[in-house]
Amino acid sequence: MSNSADSPGTGSSPERRGGFRPVRVLTVAVFALAGLIFFTSFNTAKGTNIRTDTSLLKLSDLIQERSRKNGELDESNATLRDDVESLAEGDDGSTKAEDKKVAALEKRAGTRKLKGDAITVTLNDAPANATAKLPGYPEPQPDYLVIHQQDLQAVVNALWQGGAKGIKVMDQRLISTSAVRCVGNTLILQGRVYSPPYKITAVGDPEKLQKALADAPAIQNYMVYVNVYGLGWKVTEDGTVTLPGYSGTVDLHYAKPVE
Repeated sequence: MSNSADSPGTGSSPERRGGFRPVRVLTVAVFALAGLIFFTSFNTAKGTNIRTDTSLLKLSDLIQERSRKNGELDESNATLRDDVESLAEGDDGSTKAEDKKVAALEKRAGTRKLKGDAITVTLNDAPANATAKLPGYPEPQPDYLVIHQQDLQAVVNALWQGGAKGIKVMDQRLISTSAVRCVGNTLILQGRVYSPPYKITAVGDPEKLQKALADAPAIQNYMVYVNVYGLGWKVTEDGTVTLPGYSGTVDLHYAKPVE
């Protein structure tokens, strides 16, 4: 009779039952790993629902906080700029002709206050329960009821076309490098965030500015949504107003190739 452990019918010896079995070790390792994962998850969540834990700072909160800080920095920058200009006007060694030229350049650049007759255009979202007011039009999709970037850009472009000497969107003066951008239902302008209603104020000839608005094809299309779905549109003559000077940085920021 063979003494081989592989022979059929051979009884297993005590040494065989207590020997090394890779399958058992693998099973123990899997359970140990699972326990470690559960412990780590519990330790991370601290017994709370990670998806709904209100202690986690939302992205929108971070954006609003950064917007507030940017506004404070703009105000501080404007104050410092006024102080520097006041000191420079004392005795900077320049002639009156040179000072006049610099002032004209600053006015054109939008960094100085601008006073004159103005109009204000106010854009606002339609009511959430809006329906088609006129026959032959479909019931509104969500995109029909909110202000889009293209709407704000259309107003700004029309006002420039109408001879605006300066434009303010919300509380910020626009300059040549300003970009009007919308993300979702919010406006992001020069590092700050705004929600509707959006107000755009332009200094210039009120009659010419309003005519430019009426003649702009993009605004004519917008007015269809105003009449059908109730998007907000209001144009008012403000009389004489003073636009603030641009107080942000004038440095150009651009992408650089990776070296």
